Amino acid sequence: MLNIKKYASGSSGNCYKISDGETTIMIECGIRFQVIREAFSFKLSDVSGCLISHSHKDHCKAVKQISKAGIDCFMSEQTKKEIGISGHRIHTFKSRELIKIGTFSILTFSLQHDVENHGFLIQSKNGEKLCYITDTYYCRYKFSGINYYMIECNYEKELLEENIKSGVTPKEVRNRIIRSHFSLENVKEFFRSNDLTSVKQIHLIHISGNNGNPEQFKAEIQKITGKEVYV
Repeated sequence: MLNIKKYASGSSGNCYKISDGETTIMIECGIRFQVIREAFSFKLSDVSGCLISHSHKDHCKAVKQISKAGIDCFMSEQTKKEIGISGHRIHTFKSRELIKIGTFSILTFSLQHDVENHGFLIQSKNGEKLCYITDTYYCRYKFSGINYYMIECNYEKELLEENIKSGVTPKEVRNRIIRSHFSLENVKEFFRSNDLTSVKQIHLIHISGNNGNPEQFKAEIQKITGKEVYV
């Protein structure tokens, strides 16, 4: 069984730990390096690699320190250019490329955001599969045989509109949110369109502090999927 830990999730920073008991990887390093060191109990030597979806700081803030600490970091060539990083620990991939990190096989796939962005289909040695999707308004792919989902559920449309009317959320950011993040409604449609037979856990990530309601999202996704949901 895969062990999934969330150390930070949202616009202020993202960092996750995935382990199959043999290999440990990090997904995103968008928080301060010192916080990452503490979260991993100062054992970064146990981390075999870090996957970075795109170049926004809340996903790659500590990448230079992470690579200097000896962790191989994987990102697209465009993301590498946007971050402005180089070195022998920086590895690039193309969309729909299969990469190996320890006992994990990882298939990359493109997502729609306001910069180049990728999701990850991660398979462990024993065949368990995890699908990671964040910072996108749409996913063109359909999946089957997935055991774990880590999927963005950023906002709820009605709450977003209410916050815009009340001034909680500035009007000028509305279009960016809609064009670059997964809403509760989109997540529901995504799960309706995919085979959930093998799913054990769903982890909702990147929930907006103002425009999202974690407990509501958890309850609604549990209701339509019948699966174990974490926020």
